[in-house]
Amino acid sequence: MTLTLRSSASFINLKDTTKSLKTPADYMSGTICFARTKPSCRTRVIRNSVQEAVHEPSFSKAPSVMEGYRRSEKPEQLHALSGGHSMENNAKVPVFVMLPLDTVTQGGKLNRPRTMNASLMALKGAGVEGVMVDAWWGLVEKDGPLRYNWEGYAELVQMVQKHGLKLQVVMSFHQCGGNVGDSCSIPLPPWALEEIRKNPELVYTDRSGRRNPEYISLGCDSLPVLAGRTPIQVYNDYMRSFRDRFKDFLGEVIVEIQVGMGPCGELRYPSYPESNGTWSFPGIGEFQCYDKYMRTSLQAAAEARGKSDWGTSGPHDCGQYNQFPEDSGFFRRDGTWNSEYAKFFLEWYSGKLLEHGDRILLAAKGIFQGTETKLSAKVAGIHWHYRTRSHAAELTAGYYNTRHRDGYLPIARMMGKHGVVFNFTCMEMKDREQQGNAESSPEGLVRQVKMATRSARTELAGENALERYDASAYGQVLKTSRSDSGNGLCAFTYLRTNKKLFEAENWRNLVYFVTSMSEGGRDTNKLLERGSSGSNVYVGYLKEKTVKDVIEVVIV
Repeated sequence: MTLTLRSSASFINLKDTTKSLKTPADYMSGTICFARTKPSCRTRVIRNSVQEAVHEPSFSKAPSVMEGYRRSEKPEQLHALSGGHSMENNAKVPVFVMLPLDTVTQGGKLNRPRTMNASLMALKGAGVEGVMVDAWWGLVEKDGPLRYNWEGYAELVQMVQKHGLKLQVVMSFHQCGGNVGDSCSIPLPPWALEEIRKNPELVYTDRSGRRNPEYISLGCDSLPVLAGRTPIQVYNDYMRSFRDRFKDFLGEVIVEIQVGMGPCGELRYPSYPESNGTWSFPGIGEFQCYDKYMRTSLQAAAEARGKSDWGTSGPHDCGQYNQFPEDSGFFRRDGTWNSEYAKFFLEWYSGKLLEHGDRILLAAKGIFQGTETKLSAKVAGIHWHYRTRSHAAELTAGYYNTRHRDGYLPIARMMGKHGVVFNFTCMEMKDREQQGNAESSPEGLVRQVKMATRSARTELAGENALERYDASAYGQVLKTSRSDSGNGLCAFTYLRTNKKLFEAENWRNLVYFVTSMSEGGRDTNKLLERGSSGSNVYVGYLKEKTVKDVIEVVIV
């Protein structure tokens, strides 16, 4: 759910100064000019009729892991948790901003460095804590196994340090492209794709045999299927290379490593892929357990249970990607989702996901231990069909969350065991904004996750799921950031830097949001009140006859 920046937009530094940072010669080739005339906090837009010419943004089951979770849970864990540890965080909540998906080019260079420099300058002036960037496996290890190119990221790290900002880095072991908001394509490394071509069973597969190349199937985590290395070894080597390359910045500039564990970097199965029109909102999705490695695991689990016939396939009556729960025998109100067989299957399916996360986070913990860099992991905000009994869309994604069972508490406990921050999305959404037939409740889902992380004594961080710039969405984040009900947020990352963010009204809302978060979100009406009363900050675009994609900000 992301948007990439393809325009040559540039932004202002809000600190007063008395002289230009650029000479007239720097205007050429889309370079930014900052003209300052006198110390004032008021700026005005200079915008002409050909602004539209500026480029638009293109937009065998491991008992040691699972049994530990089951011993600490009630068989029928309700969503409303009580007691537990409260992660009080009503003081400052640091705000980070995601950088464009294509921050580093296919050639491994920093994309549009002058624009990036100006962007970071403006964000620092707005009071944000730092920025987030995806470190794509498909770019860094593109040239062959164990051949890493971190140079584009090294340039970014130095630029971030120069502006006094912090950096969150995502270890992105997934493909970019094919999901909500993906507007550029960054596939897995060519050598990994060659292994997949030779053995298509390496990727997730649905009941119809449709393969998904977004991420390597967790079914082969411990098998040497990637040029002699296991996927877990590949991820370990990648993270170790990152640590060694950036050891002088860890804990100082690079303050967080978010460990990717599935499609979109989230701990989940690719149950709702948008590519080629496979899925569209609010479809229930499909189980992704039909590659040979997952089938072998399922068969072994069924035989261990003394029910070998349960291991031949996933549920036969679970419907198709774009259907609704009531369209299927499995997910409907009184369907088979609550049968003995379904409980076995869903425990296995969600348990494999937990084991996958546990393996990767254990490795990451060992690699980054002692660097004073936080680790985090992301869980998807699957809010559609949340009001139904079966929670179908969550089940197909691997979250065993139903009317009678809390699917997020085991995930929170697993992350808490490793000291990893639980990163969750859809923090900006309101129930009343959702499509009626989707049975959505993002607010209910967020409340449940806040309570689960509180009970597990695990830190919680947040993101917005969709591109939103309005005061209402920011106000909702302020509301959910508090610890009045469950955990408060330890940090929030805003999606995402692009040209639209720096338009006058949108920029004004961001600045007030960051200020409000720094005050603990105690006054959720503050943003709305200020947003309607005008602002001193305006940002605009200027198109000169002899200059293309030039931005000039004049302080008056």
